[in-house]
Amino acid sequence: MSVDMSKGSARPLAPTPASRFGRLGAWCHDRRKLVLGLWLASLVLIGMISNGVGSAFRDEFNLPDVESKKGFDILEEEFGGQGTGQSGTIVFKADQGVNDPAVRRAMETLFSTVDAIPEINRVVSPYSEDGGRQVSDNGRIAYASLELPENINFERANEIGEEIREAAPQVAGLQVETGGFIFAPFEEPSSEILGVAFAVVILILAFGSVLAMGLPLGVALAGIGIGTMAITLLSNLFAIPDFTTFLGIMIGLGVGIDYALLIVTRYREQLRGGHTVRESVTIAIDTAGRSVLFAGTTVVISLLGMLLMGVSFVQGLSVGAASVVLVTVIASLTLLPALLGFAGEKVEKTRWRGLIAASLVAVALVGIGLKISPLIVGLPLAAIVLIAGFFVRPLKQEVRHRPPKPLNETLAYRWSRLIQRQPWTSAIAGAVALVLLATPVFGLRLGFSDESNYADGTTTKRAYNLLVEGFGPGFNGPLLLVTELPAGTDIGRLDAVNRAIAADPGVEFVSDAQPNDPRTAALWNVIPKTGPQDEATTQLVDRLRDDVLPPVEESLGIDVALTGTVAVGVDFSNYLESRLPYFFGVVLSLSFLLLMVVFRSVLVPLKAVVMNLLSLGGAYGIVVMLFQWGWLSAITGVQPAPIEPWAPMMLFAIVFGLSMDYEVFLLSRVREEWTRTGDSRTSVADGLAATAKVITAAAAIMVFVFGSFILEQDRVVKLMGTGLATAILLDATIVRLLLVPATMELLGDRNWWLPGWLDRILPKVDVEGHADSVVAEEKAGALAS
Repeated sequence: MSVDMSKGSARPLAPTPASRFGRLGAWCHDRRKLVLGLWLASLVLIGMISNGVGSAFRDEFNLPDVESKKGFDILEEEFGGQGTGQSGTIVFKADQGVNDPAVRRAMETLFSTVDAIPEINRVVSPYSEDGGRQVSDNGRIAYASLELPENINFERANEIGEEIREAAPQVAGLQVETGGFIFAPFEEPSSEILGVAFAVVILILAFGSVLAMGLPLGVALAGIGIGTMAITLLSNLFAIPDFTTFLGIMIGLGVGIDYALLIVTRYREQLRGGHTVRESVTIAIDTAGRSVLFAGTTVVISLLGMLLMGVSFVQGLSVGAASVVLVTVIASLTLLPALLGFAGEKVEKTRWRGLIAASLVAVALVGIGLKISPLIVGLPLAAIVLIAGFFVRPLKQEVRHRPPKPLNETLAYRWSRLIQRQPWTSAIAGAVALVLLATPVFGLRLGFSDESNYADGTTTKRAYNLLVEGFGPGFNGPLLLVTELPAGTDIGRLDAVNRAIAADPGVEFVSDAQPNDPRTAALWNVIPKTGPQDEATTQLVDRLRDDVLPPVEESLGIDVALTGTVAVGVDFSNYLESRLPYFFGVVLSLSFLLLMVVFRSVLVPLKAVVMNLLSLGGAYGIVVMLFQWGWLSAITGVQPAPIEPWAPMMLFAIVFGLSMDYEVFLLSRVREEWTRTGDSRTSVADGLAATAKVITAAAAIMVFVFGSFILEQDRVVKLMGTGLATAILLDATIVRLLLVPATMELLGDRNWWLPGWLDRILPKVDVEGHADSVVAEEKAGALAS
């Protein structure tokens, strides 16, 4: 408590803003057992609720008024929902022919078993009257189509797929596979373990302390634990796709370790400065904790900005990812100060037993991540080392650390001076490098990848290949044409639609018009010559809608809607692409305003926005090269395909928010030095030298955590991991170590220019905190007590 003695009497003053915010850290420190107990209880309670309620993950495209949606509405109203639900296939190949009596008997038994599954709405067997063209010309390949409810969750769909595969008959020469995304076998990713292993190593190198290393990991895992369980619960309220959980794990690991790293670093600085444990915790939360809150809020706002897109699929991703970040921020500001209270001054000490045990744990985690089971022995070996450390004298000894170098002798300081001596060369070189990396973005094609991108050994890929072999590549992505018929329409006249469609060079087959029973609507099936993800198929959809169908529609007086899964993908991609400028504009404008408020400058936030766009552009370019063009596919295992339409938006939201963290941490220190010295050159070098180690460690952890996901089989997880890792790498290297010092040198004192009228109307937001105020209040409180 502050005391005012100016009038000769003591009276309490209102607490400073710093002390109000720092009081959270002090409270968590003082009641650390309660805080830890609440977190553990929350983990158990939310886990029990999550297991009891279960998940309802699903893809749901509530598109606005587009043609494919109109077509689905007609199918729902006039054809009893045919083709509107989730669909899958049972594809089979028989060397003796699918009409061989033994094969037919076995497969019809399987179809009867599948039809009895409650969630299967309809089974269309190739042996039924409705089978149509479901047998290949050579008679060796056939398929049955299955329809499931639109709202079925992926967990149950995967169980059904497994039931079908287990019930598949064992007949010589017969191969049975399940096709379709809905039945694709799901493999739990394990690459996050590999990311944690690298994080262990980097944190030990950065901190030189095993205990200090464990604190960020504990906070990140707590945030991920509750955050992912929250996603499971939210899946019952929102249309959240199943891979949101793994996206949450990626983001939670990255930001959780990153945020805790900043706070623990500041805590150790205060300890070394002679402060008590309680003072150090309070100051760390009041200073670095403010930056964490600001950065985390920015990430959450960026993610929730995707709610503006108006598509339930994207909104589910947004809510799920934002919930993990929110929980992680709360853990950083509450659980971490409690853990620091337990650790006390031990974070400054490392004994050989702990260092060796931590190294063995890291080795074991690498083994688990790479699925090399023999390396799991590292875990029991680590336990043995820890136990032996209490009895073996050499293991009990502390590891000696070199004293830290003065700032002006560090590599980061010398690097900054080097860049500042040739600012134009450095700025141009950095900008050109990022622009060159970003050039592939001009060839970016948004769209959904098809089942050909699954690994060769999966039943999904084998089913896809069998359909291509038997019916052609377009059979995996059929188009549906549907129209409402005016009363008294002559069905024979609808042959004009068939002739127009069949004349298109991109069409392999078009069925005759199939009217419903009251003859109020008609349906056509169209098979393209190219696969679902091929650009030629997208061009076919556009050509049929814009050029082929309009003249026929006008002559017949009908309105034909082109729909189906492929058409939905095209409409979804076009819709998101049209909304991206609005989303980018909102996030960029908000980021500019927040940085302008924080740093009281116009040019600093403007530079930050431009440079973040450059680093994101470079990351987008690398994603296009690897995932759309298929470069290095022999190494990455990625086949060329369009970029998922939601991925650029998700990458933008996450990376732009995370880059704010580095921006605030670096520039706040630069501004602090500039305010103290008035020397723009020295302030840049000192600020970079003071923050380079933390920023480098935080960025390295994120790069390894995100980059480890390229080892997964799932294309979407690979894409997101690669995009996030490359964006962080470019931001922490070319931007932070090259463009920032170069441009700040070029602008000098103009970096902090702000018109007076603007300064007066902007709110005051302090993300740096006031360590002196905290210490003064702590000492005043001690004297008063």
